[in-house]
Amino acid sequence: MDNSVTNSNGTDDGRTPQHRIGSGFGATSTADDVLRGVDLTGKLAVVTGGYSGLGLETTRALAGAGAHVVVPARRPDAAREGLADLGGAVEVDELDLGDLTSVRGFAERFLAGGRTVDVVIDSAAIMACPETRVGPGWEAQFATNHLGHFALVNLLWPALEPGGARVVSVSSRAHHFCGIRWDDVHWRHGYDKWGAYGQAKTANALFALHLDRLGRDRGVRAFSLHPGGILTPLQRHLPKQEMVDRGWIDEDGTPLNPQGFKTPEQGAATQVWAATSPRLDGMGGVYLEDCDVAEPAVEGDSSGGVRDWATDPEQAARLWALSAELTGVDAFAA
Repeated sequence: MDNSVTNSNGTDDGRTPQHRIGSGFGATSTADDVLRGVDLTGKLAVVTGGYSGLGLETTRALAGAGAHVVVPARRPDAAREGLADLGGAVEVDELDLGDLTSVRGFAERFLAGGRTVDVVIDSAAIMACPETRVGPGWEAQFATNHLGHFALVNLLWPALEPGGARVVSVSSRAHHFCGIRWDDVHWRHGYDKWGAYGQAKTANALFALHLDRLGRDRGVRAFSLHPGGILTPLQRHLPKQEMVDRGWIDEDGTPLNPQGFKTPEQGAATQVWAATSPRLDGMGGVYLEDCDVAEPAVEGDSSGGVRDWATDPEQAARLWALSAELTGVDAFAA
């Protein structure tokens, strides 16, 4: 695979500035911390996966600050049960990101209401699953984590532009694992569950980068981020022994701290900060971590930062064109 780029971060190649801005928050900040004193009354947020794991904490925090949150869910009954205590602050609709017919159906129902969206948080994901095909034979992680969200945001564009929305694409430090496999994006040869997950997370970052380039003159800004390591239902495809071997849990299933795991409340903080912080006004396209803009990754060090291949505007434009071709959706097509 070719993950190389011509220039490194910091050169004049059209990249966004990847340098910390001193947000005042950090790795241990919670979603409630970053929203303290923020009034979201009258704002509408769409949060995919907003009924489980980080998505659930994100929904709770936004609703607690006064926002109305729409939660598209593959399991709407489970979502309604999990969000019942939030009452009228949340509404649930059906959406399967791995099924473009379902994505279109949700978008059509939402747009029919004539409402404007202020925030979209693409939080839903699958991770390190066995080789699985969806739709026309697409690799499930690339299809669900990237293509489904690509189609959703493009289809919702008529509701995003009027309000100058922020779009938050939840990537991961796992983007270090793999750039885009341009010769085999659907992993038809040599499937590797972690490589495929890494590619999908790189795609999440590149999507935000190019969306911001296309949308910023119309007031729509986009961000990607690493939420941190958190033990949530995202790990459902991992055998217990694999998590033991990685040092995430002990033999009894108890989480271990040496890996620096965050709580779900801490894990939701960066995406909530990305969606609401006035410190990010006038910015966009950047990759965030620990409630701040991330620095460029150091070669050979996977402990933090963003890799060159996830901030390359040429690869971002190429991925956008491929995604539009695959999904048949592009809000910016001539």
